[in-house]
Amino acid sequence: MASIRRRRSVAGLLMTAPAIIAVSLFFFVPLVLVVWISLHRWPILGANKFLGIDNFVRAFNDEAFISAASFTALYTVIITPILFVIGLTLALLVRRQRRGVGIFRTVFFLPVVIGLAAASYIWVWLVQSGIGPLLNIAVWLGLVDSNTNWLASTQGALGVIVVMITWKAVGMQMLLFMAGLQSIPVELEDAAKVDGASRLQTMLYVFLPLLRPTIVLILVFGVSHSLLAFDQFYIVTGGGPAQSTITAVFSIYRASFVSFDLGYGSALSLIALVVLAIVSAVQLLLLRNSDND
Repeated sequence: MASIRRRRSVAGLLMTAPAIIAVSLFFFVPLVLVVWISLHRWPILGANKFLGIDNFVRAFNDEAFISAASFTALYTVIITPILFVIGLTLALLVRRQRRGVGIFRTVFFLPVVIGLAAASYIWVWLVQSGIGPLLNIAVWLGLVDSNTNWLASTQGALGVIVVMITWKAVGMQMLLFMAGLQSIPVELEDAAKVDGASRLQTMLYVFLPLLRPTIVLILVFGVSHSLLAFDQFYIVTGGGPAQSTITAVFSIYRASFVSFDLGYGSALSLIALVVLAIVSAVQLLLLRNSDND
């Protein structure tokens, strides 16, 4: 029996070896390198110099990075509940097989397959002052005047990004919620109706508790993607106006590939990694199922 267990262990190790090697090469080795670089002044050209934790101290005293982190937190707080509520609402509308429901599922999910960069350029055109069809429609409806430039103010630029990401990503959340809802036995919903529960009570006391694993998945992914937001702000707003829409990852990009200060950029990356890990751990802790700890 000992020999059989040994052979099974060796076989299991051999089968997992490619994955272990890939993770080591593309995650652990770069992570160790980033930690090492973060402890140095590491320009693109020239000799590096050991600084210890000076880059991290600099980060916590850098008003530009603190402002970017605050804006990222604001964006996350705004976009996460919007995607959650709309995604769940759409899932409730299309979860049952009805005539024509497949068309609505396709329409809601279609923006997900568009690349984020392509979607960003589409929205740059849609809201462009003078030529954007959305802006022209708003002018025609009398909502704004013809001189309006939504990207010229922080609130307008943030609003455009929130609407764009909602259009782009809500289909995936709808799909995940729909999968979770379809796994709930219909008998439970029928029993709640027989007991006189309203739709709101059914949602609060039947659906949401049973959707806990789906909710954890959606929130962890959603918050992580929001905290790592970069492409949409880089393309649509360029960090403007007056650098008010620069996110944390945008700051890392600027430090590393605009200022060419790889040591400081690596330190910012590690801070972002730690914050992301803590936020994800807190979400998992708060939303864990006490029956299956």
